[in-house]
Amino acid sequence: MAKINIEHSKNEDAMKLALASLGRKLDKIYEGGGLKKLDKHRAKGKMTARERIDYLKDENSDFIEIGAFTAYGMYEAEGGCPAAGVVTGLAHINLRLCVIVANDATVKAGAWFPMTCKKNLRAQEIAMENHIPIVYLVDSAGVFLPMQNDVFADKEHFGRTFRNNAIMSAMGIPQIAAIMGSCVAGGAYLPIMSDESLIVEGTGSIFLAGPYLVRAAIGEDVDKETLGGANTQTAVSGVVDYKCANDGECLDTIKDLIGQIGSRPLTGFDRQEAQPPKYTKEHLYQIFSYDRTKPYNSREVLKCLVDDGKWTEYKKSFGQTIICAYARIDGWSVGIVINNREVVKSAQGEMQFGGVIYSDSADKAARFIMNCNQKKIPLVFFHDVTGFMVGSRSEHGGIIKDGAKMVSAVANSTVPKFTVVIGNSYGAGNYAMCGRAYDPRFMIAWPTAKIAVMGGSQAAKVLMQIQVGSMKSRGEEPTEKEQQDIFKRISQKYEEETSPYYAASRLWVDSIIDPAETRKILSIGIEAANHAPVKPFNVGVIQT
Repeated sequence: MAKINIEHSKNEDAMKLALASLGRKLDKIYEGGGLKKLDKHRAKGKMTARERIDYLKDENSDFIEIGAFTAYGMYEAEGGCPAAGVVTGLAHINLRLCVIVANDATVKAGAWFPMTCKKNLRAQEIAMENHIPIVYLVDSAGVFLPMQNDVFADKEHFGRTFRNNAIMSAMGIPQIAAIMGSCVAGGAYLPIMSDESLIVEGTGSIFLAGPYLVRAAIGEDVDKETLGGANTQTAVSGVVDYKCANDGECLDTIKDLIGQIGSRPLTGFDRQEAQPPKYTKEHLYQIFSYDRTKPYNSREVLKCLVDDGKWTEYKKSFGQTIICAYARIDGWSVGIVINNREVVKSAQGEMQFGGVIYSDSADKAARFIMNCNQKKIPLVFFHDVTGFMVGSRSEHGGIIKDGAKMVSAVANSTVPKFTVVIGNSYGAGNYAMCGRAYDPRFMIAWPTAKIAVMGGSQAAKVLMQIQVGSMKSRGEEPTEKEQQDIFKRISQKYEEETSPYYAASRLWVDSIIDPAETRKILSIGIEAANHAPVKPFNVGVIQT
């Protein structure tokens, strides 16, 4: 009888509990504005946002959702805004990979909150970076007026959406917009600045000002259909290109239009026949340490993620706190950079902590990243990093210089970069491992992810020391209990802010996923990236 590994059982139980919690949260988000509002929406003869996407995508295509947790736990004073009132993601339509953006009219009539704006811009960014078509399913009342100051006027606000419409059109990226509900005021420009537009008879309407505002502004009394309904905007104004009888006909027409788009040369990332990983997802759940303070075997994790559990490791004996390797994921050739969480011994005999970036590992990773750019191989970063090594020995050895070298290589990379936060992602380690600021094509997180400037315990100790020092400077002498209370309060706040849900609600990561889905999402990400050309790789001044 096989011996039971208690630690493995604990890891698996903890991961499955986390995934169950993730599933419950997603189920609630999928309800949009609530079951009653979904029923009311359907009573108008309309499909819900998610039903429209399910109808539109190919039957055998997965919908890879981006930003399901956007605005999670935010806007509570306004009643909440599940998924920021818009559903976005990637799917195949008539065999062509597309970005889909669908307003959810059951959430505040599809109004744009600040995070709605950020999420729409993220979807457009994906289409622009990867040169793939984008489909807008419009059903929105426009800007959420009580928060207009955070939506309207800044560079990354509402108007940026229409600027992107124009830029994408100039880039030759197809845009198709369907007016399937309200389309009001500034929001009316989005479908009309798209290449082609459709409108659903009876439910779709588009105008710069609705009947109430028209009456208030110029005294004209006009109904919605006469002002901007389907017949008006197709037969009278000619603003919209296609009039459809219902949602189904509208979505079928979009499928036909997508199917007519001509093919373009692919970038040519190497792909062979996919092989399954060496180990199952259950094994992955068991070997990956759910306790963020405990080491684990990062190479065993890779065997659960790459084809056949095989790779070619670069400089294996040097800079061992980062593993760099050429491998395949779902057949795609990739360069992998993953933090090694095992405690290792350097060539000089000193012990190096797992998850910490030392000078030698930063130097190795920088060179590997350059090699992948030279050979046109997409890069995949797996984060479980506590930061760069500190202390006099590291400073004397030039850790800042070597860290800057790695950051520079990441920043200047032109091959597609993908980031998976599997554990800690702290401080400058987040930057060096291609955090959000370094333009990964997609950035996803496991439920075990934690993102912050430093770990919760360390941050709480630093902040407590500052707070206690401030109290003492005022002549106060905090008791031991008061200091413990301060530490506990700061720790709780910091733990909340390092949660993957906190990161996902603000779109610091695109999705929180089951680790077993990692390969599939990376594969479709590389498929998307394969449509965009790769620019020549250059770096600026790098200290050696």
